[in-house]
Amino acid sequence: MVTPLNVAVLVGSLRKDAYSRKIAHVLMGLAPASLDCRIVEMADLPLYTEDLDSSPPASWTRFRSEIQAADAVLIVTPEYNRSIPGGLKNAIDVGSRPPYHSVWDGLPTAVVSVSPYKLGGFGANHHIRQCLVFLNMPVMQQPEAYLPEVAGMLDERGALVSAESREFLTKVMSSFAAWAQTLAATTSSKSA
Repeated sequence: MVTPLNVAVLVGSLRKDAYSRKIAHVLMGLAPASLDCRIVEMADLPLYTEDLDSSPPASWTRFRSEIQAADAVLIVTPEYNRSIPGGLKNAIDVGSRPPYHSVWDGLPTAVVSVSPYKLGGFGANHHIRQCLVFLNMPVMQQPEAYLPEVAGMLDERGALVSAESREFLTKVMSSFAAWAQTLAATTSSKSA
């Protein structure tokens, strides 16, 4: 039996009852056994500033350690003003610093964006991808996951209400598992 890949799940909204957090839990529940997913919290991260690099806050150290332990990253995020939520961008920055010590380097990644509106967080999804290219984080291309009108996808307990949504999100997670495992195998064969 293959050891499951450790997947760090980042939730872009800091709101306790955020739709993105609810969808993250749905996705973790639909993940195949080859993925061991858990949310890495980021609400406690002070804003990144180089002034703290010489003596990083404990929350930065904790966050960086949790990402370093990961084999892959799943980002589930809303869109704020057609872009990346500030807390998520800060977490990306904290993990990328100090220079030449990025914890993100080479981690296979998938991005799922959610919105209560029709565009499904398209702007945030693509702005995040731009950051990930610079950080050398290969991003799963297909299926693209923009979830519009997310409030109607979930019941009051946060469970999916339609078989169609369940089928699509199951496909997202199985595709992500295949993507991450392929990259992990490639990386381990290069280092052997």
